[in-house]
Amino acid sequence: MLNRFISLACILVIAMGIALVPFPDGAAAIAFVMALAGLFIIAFRKYTEEKEFITTVFLVALALRMAFGLFIHIYELREFFGGDAFSYDAKGAEMVEAWMGLAINPDSTFFEFDPRSGVAWGMYYITAGIYYIFGRNIFAAQSFCAVLGAATAPMVYFCSRKIYNNRNVARFAAIAIAIFPSFIIWSGQLLKDGLIIFLLVVAMTMVMQLQSKISYAAVAILIVSLFGILSLRFYIFYMVVVAVVGSFVVGMSTTQRSLLRSTVILLVIGFALAYLGVGQRATVELTTFTNLNRIEGSRRDLARAAETGFGEEIDVSTAEGALTAIPLGFTVLMFAPYPWQATNLRQAITIPEVLIWWAMIPFLIMGLIYTIKNKLRNAFPILMFSLMLTIAYSVFQGNVGTAYRQRTQIQVFLFILIGAGWTVFKENRENKILTRAAAQRRIEEQLRANAEPREIEMQYEPARGGTLR
Repeated sequence: MLNRFISLACILVIAMGIALVPFPDGAAAIAFVMALAGLFIIAFRKYTEEKEFITTVFLVALALRMAFGLFIHIYELREFFGGDAFSYDAKGAEMVEAWMGLAINPDSTFFEFDPRSGVAWGMYYITAGIYYIFGRNIFAAQSFCAVLGAATAPMVYFCSRKIYNNRNVARFAAIAIAIFPSFIIWSGQLLKDGLIIFLLVVAMTMVMQLQSKISYAAVAILIVSLFGILSLRFYIFYMVVVAVVGSFVVGMSTTQRSLLRSTVILLVIGFALAYLGVGQRATVELTTFTNLNRIEGSRRDLARAAETGFGEEIDVSTAEGALTAIPLGFTVLMFAPYPWQATNLRQAITIPEVLIWWAMIPFLIMGLIYTIKNKLRNAFPILMFSLMLTIAYSVFQGNVGTAYRQRTQIQVFLFILIGAGWTVFKENRENKILTRAAAQRRIEEQLRANAEPREIEMQYEPARGGTLR
């Protein structure tokens, strides 16, 4: 029954896309989505026994993101939800004109890989590639992001299974990523956030796969994922690299075979990234963007840019100032936007999600404690990455809206921990119920055992009494 309902919902979204988006843009985008979704379903079903669940969670996630994408496309709400899409659309179209020799001034329209620019040049090339095939079709480009955003849910399932080897944890995390509003909002548009989250989960899953067995396919996918992250948000790339290297170091055993496997994998990754020019970019990027004065300027701009700015008086241009900013920045990053501070519709619509998120925090703490005690080696890459990105955003975030948006890059792994905490909580509760029931049975059995002789004696008393009389 559920699968029929989901299939009907998907068909409805497809029909709406074709009907409401002018031809040929709508039809082309839907055909593109169906082809990509089909490939993902085939790939996902190949590597799991829970084929029906994986297919269902992917289709639910895709239907929600496509429906949201249709909503903002039809009502022209991109400026309200994510104005970056206009930049990607315009630059992608310019790049296609340059490729086809139609640009009036190709040098001014073709994007250069300038490490000092700090922009998400990967998004320009992705958008341009889609436009080169389908024409300038922003709905098709945003639908591509929606498919990868939906594919994140099954990937989280695989990632969770590799850490905990527990189906309940994996299912909880996958469902949460599929239906949680912030993931739908930021991956249902032509924005880089959904792509970054997808690539992060893919990279971490491949790391865990390689820790147990060398696979050429896993190495290739990991390298492509790292390069994709670099093209979208370079500083996250360096944090992922640290987490990847650290996970192999921590995961090394004393056996010669394990040491050799980890060394070979790290060398292959290093040579591949060097070939892609990462080393040449690293010096410029790290020198330019780790400068505390530059971070202070960027943070102050964020704090002043909107009504939701915070901590404008904090100066992070020094190490002491950066440390001072962490408590406030961490609180805002993890808990904002606060319901009592909502002053407009954009903030008000986040209140239900924020309340649900707050309710999950106890399970996050439980899951974190359990993971550190029992699954630290398996979970090391996601814990290390989440810690580094949390500290970084706590220092240079100065705007509640931006913090809410970028929190999803950390939440995708926090939901795995929440799934572990929720499962531990349920199992403890079930164990208490079973223990209580077993204790009750023992008491009842003991009472029956103690009562049996007395019952036998009472049965003979009337006869004895009658005889005596």
